[in-house]
Amino acid sequence: MKKKGVVLLSGGIDSATAAAIAMNQGFDLSAITFFYSQRHEIEIKYSEKLVEYFKIKDHIKISLPAEIFRTALISKSEINVPKNLEVKKNIIPETYVPARNIIFLAYALAYGESIGAEDIFIGATEVDYSGYPDCRSEFFSAFKKMADIGTKTGVEGGEFIIHTPLLHLYKHEIIVLGTELGIDYSLTHSCYDPAIEGYSCGECDSCFIRMKGFADAGIPDPTVYKGKT
Repeated sequence: MKKKGVVLLSGGIDSATAAAIAMNQGFDLSAITFFYSQRHEIEIKYSEKLVEYFKIKDHIKISLPAEIFRTALISKSEINVPKNLEVKKNIIPETYVPARNIIFLAYALAYGESIGAEDIFIGATEVDYSGYPDCRSEFFSAFKKMADIGTKTGVEGGEFIIHTPLLHLYKHEIIVLGTELGIDYSLTHSCYDPAIEGYSCGECDSCFIRMKGFADAGIPDPTVYKGKT
């Protein structure tokens, strides 16, 4: 019987690659996707495409109230998504979503304990990213300690493992790895501020990191960018 695992699946490059790694390691995966009125809610559709692609049987979609977040990523936010800016890791941008990975991992932890899955996969990276504090190794180490202390599984001698297989990889390394694992990256979406038609803006942090990743990897970018159709 395959070991059970839970993957946080956003529909982006990183979570898709994390899922592929988990499946390549033989895990029977369940997926969790979150909707919190983000501008890029199109990623929900891409997560569904990935679930079908990976043949994941259980896909939990969780809606969170947008009112608890103040961030440029909320669709009705008065804060604009920064465009055409250099990514600086010492400055946390307006696209930071307060406590997002804390909340997401807490749900994954609860779900995992309920179904007997002690392995949680998340596609976070602290190399090519926008400087978010909940994408760092210190955060994941602390979360694991909390998980083992605050759950029945941990108290009874079990151990949760927070898998962050991409944590120290650059985006082009992630893309090369995922391509070797057979991922079709046309089934992923990264843009923070896509057009209504679904085109990526090509100007936000996430688009820049995605474009650079494919360019550095020497692999064609399957993304349709606004004005470049």
